[in-house]
Amino acid sequence: MNAATAPAASTGPAGAPAKGRFAVLPIIILILAQMGASGDNGALSLATSALTDQLGATTSDIQLANMIYPLVGGAFMVAGGLLGTIFGWKRSFRVGALVCAAGEVALALAPSMAVFIWVGRVLVGLGASLLIPSVLGLVPLIYRGADRAVAFGCIGAASGLSALLPLALGVVMEAAGMRVTFMVLAVYFAAVAALSWLLPRIEHTGGGLRFDGAGVALAAVGLFLVLIGLSGISSWGLIAPFPGAPFTVFGISPALPAVACGIAVLAVLVRVERGVEARHGIALLPRSFLETPQVLAGLAANAITFFFMGAQSILMAPYLQLVAGWTPIEVGVISIVTGVPTFACALGIPKLAPRAHPRHIVQLGYLAMAAALGIMALSVTLDGASAEGVFIGAFVAGVGAGTVSSQASNIVALALPERAAAQSGGIQSTMRNVGQAVGVALLGAVLIFGITTTVRAKADADPQISSEVRERLGGMTIDLGSNGSFEKQLSGVEMGDAERDALVGIESRARFTSTRAAYAVGALVVLLGLATTPAIKGASADRSGSSGDGADRPGSAG
Repeated sequence: MNAATAPAASTGPAGAPAKGRFAVLPIIILILAQMGASGDNGALSLATSALTDQLGATTSDIQLANMIYPLVGGAFMVAGGLLGTIFGWKRSFRVGALVCAAGEVALALAPSMAVFIWVGRVLVGLGASLLIPSVLGLVPLIYRGADRAVAFGCIGAASGLSALLPLALGVVMEAAGMRVTFMVLAVYFAAVAALSWLLPRIEHTGGGLRFDGAGVALAAVGLFLVLIGLSGISSWGLIAPFPGAPFTVFGISPALPAVACGIAVLAVLVRVERGVEARHGIALLPRSFLETPQVLAGLAANAITFFFMGAQSILMAPYLQLVAGWTPIEVGVISIVTGVPTFACALGIPKLAPRAHPRHIVQLGYLAMAAALGIMALSVTLDGASAEGVFIGAFVAGVGAGTVSSQASNIVALALPERAAAQSGGIQSTMRNVGQAVGVALLGAVLIFGITTTVRAKADADPQISSEVRERLGGMTIDLGSNGSFEKQLSGVEMGDAERDALVGIESRARFTSTRAAYAVGALVVLLGLATTPAIKGASADRSGSSGDGADRPGSAG
């Protein structure tokens, strides 16, 4: 009997394998799916220069393209967890992979940034909202006990393995261009969909469950408002509205009101879901997700890890390509430097230190991620970056991300009964995507808002800058870029050479200080995660959120 069919012979309630040989083929397929989602984000980071040259993308466009995938995914992944429970995890996995493939085709053929963002990225986000919760939902149904911890470690290690994809995609992008690169990803996702037929048989018990349409709508609207509001700070303004703001709310920028409305909608969602669960026995957000401290700590670990990855995608890759002039292949090499320790820590810690307390492991991971952001900040220079600092920071980043990833999903699963543990894949994926989107939105806002406001303030205080030029600067959002790109942005403004040189010097210093400030904000957010770790218990912890007998509890075997 091979690894693919062994689980089907189990007498467990969900077709999980009996204690014995670890099922290798299923975890390989799940890793490939997880790698594809990470590889898509890596390809977008590598395409920064190509998007600017071929589709006329601005820094705000690139920020939105980075954010729309986790925004859409974050809005619908909780629903993805519920759909997998109702319609079956294998079916949800397969459909998600095919929708991702369609999205990659749209990215490859996009004639404009509008199509790239609102068709291609949206489709990939929708596909991921089915695919990634299915990956996390299948693990507790296929694996048990110590095997489950190893399997979750393997899924965390997939983020490290996915570092191979940006390097390979960087070579493809250099040789054949951006469009061929996204088409290669389309073929990759189609192959993942085909491989799903080799996953073991999973007994489906959710056919009679009810789909929570009202909850899905509230979750999507609430998350969308929060994330779009955060992302709009850089282009709409924080309080005083920028010229790019689509409208105002009582005279102020719509960014913070959108965030406030989103939080209010999510608060309504929590109240609605309590009633839905009481009536139907299943809800988009079961009480155990919100009222079990260890579950909340595990969800925070998922969110903070991907917040950290979002920080890297909006701060490191664009700065290296647009300011320091690094090529996609050079940026791809950085992903290897990050990916190797991510893989080693995520996979190695559960295997080599199975008795280590997960709380202490997560705490060490948070400290390593904050240190990595500090090193990256120090690597930034006025006109580029120190390669040594970039590579050291990237390596420490991999250690931190892999360390937290080795524990985050299993921390959640250990605190829940079996069906809830499988359904939690949706909210775990949502927290990952929300974390990534908040990282891109918040730190992108600190970066662009900081550059723009600093340039305006310094120009107002510089007697060399005329009042006419100051007025023109008041209507600009200044993008991240090199000195040359800033001069190009100023090409339509009449001024003397001395005035232009003064402005370029002001922008260069503003870019330097704002980038470092964004890294500092990111490190502070990561360190705040330490406040959640006291709730993390060991594998033998009292599972107050569990129900049923011991055989139904994740981690009870082995």
